[in-house]
Amino acid sequence: MKASQFFISTLKEAPTDAEVVSHQLMMRAGMIKKLSAGIYTYMPMGLRVIRKVEAIVREEMNRAGAVELSMPVVQPAELWQETGRFEKMGPELLRIKDRHARDYVVQPTSEEVVTDIARQEIKSYKQLPKNFYQIQTKFRDERRPRFGLMRGREFTMKDAYSFDRDAESAKVSYQVMAKAYRRIFDRFGLTYRAVAADSGAIGGDLSEEFQVIAATGEDAIVYCPQSDYAANMEKAQALAPTGVRESPTRTMTKVATPGKSTCADVAEFLGLPLESSLKSLVLATDERNAEGEVIKSQVWLLLLRGDRSMNEVKVGKIPGLADFRFATLAEIDAHFGCEPGYLGPVGLKKPLRVVADREVALMRDWICGANEVDFHITGVNWGRDVPEPDVVADIRNVVEGDMSPDGKGVLAIERGIEIGHIFYLGTKYSKAMNATFLDVNGKPQAMEMGCYGIGITRLPAAAIEQNHDARGIIWPDALAPFTVVLCPISPDRFPEVKAASDKLYADLLEAGVDVMLDDRNERPGAMFADWELIGVPHRVNIGDRGLKEGKVEYQHRREATAISVPVTEILALLTSRLKA
Repeated sequence: MKASQFFISTLKEAPTDAEVVSHQLMMRAGMIKKLSAGIYTYMPMGLRVIRKVEAIVREEMNRAGAVELSMPVVQPAELWQETGRFEKMGPELLRIKDRHARDYVVQPTSEEVVTDIARQEIKSYKQLPKNFYQIQTKFRDERRPRFGLMRGREFTMKDAYSFDRDAESAKVSYQVMAKAYRRIFDRFGLTYRAVAADSGAIGGDLSEEFQVIAATGEDAIVYCPQSDYAANMEKAQALAPTGVRESPTRTMTKVATPGKSTCADVAEFLGLPLESSLKSLVLATDERNAEGEVIKSQVWLLLLRGDRSMNEVKVGKIPGLADFRFATLAEIDAHFGCEPGYLGPVGLKKPLRVVADREVALMRDWICGANEVDFHITGVNWGRDVPEPDVVADIRNVVEGDMSPDGKGVLAIERGIEIGHIFYLGTKYSKAMNATFLDVNGKPQAMEMGCYGIGITRLPAAAIEQNHDARGIIWPDALAPFTVVLCPISPDRFPEVKAASDKLYADLLEAGVDVMLDDRNERPGAMFADWELIGVPHRVNIGDRGLKEGKVEYQHRREATAISVPVTEILALLTSRLKA
């Protein structure tokens, strides 16, 4: 491609609403153009990157035995109503009506549609396993779209769905996809981690996220440097505390703590370790009738060590707490007779369910609120002063330095950007939609399913967050819009420069290299700045002075300076660099 035939539009400054590096650089490099909040046009330079992502994903999905199809962006609501997700998805699911007032949705994902295909087309165990995938536009009506392609509303995703005859076979399909994903992200040349994850709204009980490591990542990734353990913060666990609770050594005493409403302030005021204090969190759950009206509410008290934070995903998995909310002030007053900041399990006005973190269950002589403003209680003990908790569970976020759950080392935490997620779904969707096949015994069985997603348009943004400097983007070869750029200096003044550039351009094209020849006759400084901003990894500068010595300049985007290379050797150098 020649620059005069292409469309290059770079900016010196990023738009003021571009918050993160990838958003700023993609806008400045002319890769995307904002149309509306969370909705972008992929300009020619950016689209080339996306097409390269798609090509690698498509190659590896095909290699893994998946079969490509394309499902509609607009889908009938009745399919989503069969699984209950038409209501459960909430406002992120964009709902529309056609001219006949029939309900439709703009797909955020396609479990319902692909399950409908499977129940119509797959009749026998002889047709299994199958894995269908698509690379297709998705839409999620984010409340606050931000960070450019990192959290947009319209995006492109590769979503795949496997169908198997039993759980054992489904887990084999899952592992095939897990290996394919590792090949995909290895080919992109990114530093990433595969981490155990929670399945969230998709469902299922086996799940991994693929996270690109980046300091600006939204997600916390927990891992053990001494072992293979890795999980996202929602799923991560520390080694379970062991041993038995020690006997009390202090009497329960009510103490004044004027104006001290946080665990840290109370512990400091009393001269006691923060680790000896308890944090009280009050939740509630609602029982509803068929019309959706609340007919009964249950209040819960969660107790964590004062230096810990609650993990909402773990809490939501406790029986009875799946749809918890934070209690209202009226509910808190009815059970504690006090405002938040001074709450505790001693002397409750009304009974409630108590959930203690597994660390808390082994504590003795702890500090908690006295259910009276400006007062706390010290020396509180289970059994003696308050009943044993109703539930003991792991409900906290891990922290750096915790022991790994496999006991092989301590946990470390780094930031990551999710670019892929794989799930074993089981029969969550097939049972809801009656997607069955006749097994070898002639009896109908629900298909076992898995689903597997990659954020096609999010991945370039994640790559930029990991690969950039003050000059702009630094693309890995596999993702760059062009792999090599040729920069002739003043070819209009020096015919030999133009001739050498044209020859090298032709040789590279013949060798199958994705090369750009910048024939715009730009000043060298402006030309180099453009390509450093755009991030093309390999650049060759061709000038009259160098050619007189039989040389050109080569510079990799990660290198600070260029090197002189004989004209007769530049093609071989580029070829070897690209193979490496």
